Amino acid sequence: MTKAKSNRGMIAFQGAPGAYSDLACRGAYPAMTTLPCPTFEDAFAAVARERAHLAMIPIENSVAGRVADIHHLLPDSGLFIVAEHFQRVNHHLLGLKSAKLADVTRVHSHVHALNQCRKLIRALRLKPIVCEDTAGAAKHVAEMGDPTQAAIASELAAGIYGLKSLKANIEDAAHNTTRFIVMAKEPRVPPTDGATIITSFIFRVRNVPAALFKALGGFATNNVNMTRLESYVSGDFVAAQFYADIEGHPESRNVKLAFEELAFYTHEVRILGVYPAHPYRLKMEKRAAGK
Repeated sequence: MTKAKSNRGMIAFQGAPGAYSDLACRGAYPAMTTLPCPTFEDAFAAVARERAHLAMIPIENSVAGRVADIHHLLPDSGLFIVAEHFQRVNHHLLGLKSAKLADVTRVHSHVHALNQCRKLIRALRLKPIVCEDTAGAAKHVAEMGDPTQAAIASELAAGIYGLKSLKANIEDAAHNTTRFIVMAKEPRVPPTDGATIITSFIFRVRNVPAALFKALGGFATNNVNMTRLESYVSGDFVAAQFYADIEGHPESRNVKLAFEELAFYTHEVRILGVYPAHPYRLKMEKRAAGK
């Protein structure tokens, strides 16, 4: 009991201090203390072993697509999705405090960040150097002490590692946003009070013709909106496994009927989390609908 209480103020993330996951933690849970972890597995383990109360995990980016490996790690983590968070990605070109933009010849960052800032890299004729993460790149530039080296990272990383922003908002796409899921050791199922609810689940279809088409038919006939569907191959290469998000509560009648039909055409259905839709999601849906 004491251990759980002492960790209630900790939230784990993958990466070095100043990473965008760190920024997301601070934005969504400003009262909590962030816990950097070397890998996603370590972040999951921090919650499972009660070193942290929550974990902030990136799952997809509006430019780069899905985050590799997360869908393979989620089912075996033993944790539950209890919230989602959308973080706007504002990339900065960071250099030493003595550096000038004209001095820079090389830029270090995560491969996704480099790809998201290709216009600036081409315009300045910089040589891109791939690093494990953005904050780690900022730390490396600070340690080198070379004014010709720069990093693409967050403004938070600049403050942590004693760098300055040589140029702000350098991302190619103005909509660059990352969706995060918040993981906890126990589920937190919200009530069915009319608010928009997201249900995340995985399922494995039977190895029969049109299995996926038949399995998903119940969502269409019961008017359940599926906002995400991704496949990944199972170990035997025979039947695919799918990760899905829907709008709706498992206790709602139409969702119950959809899941009943899904179960008929699948070997396994497992709910990973039931949680409120983030305001950013609702805002984007209204914009797409022209409201």
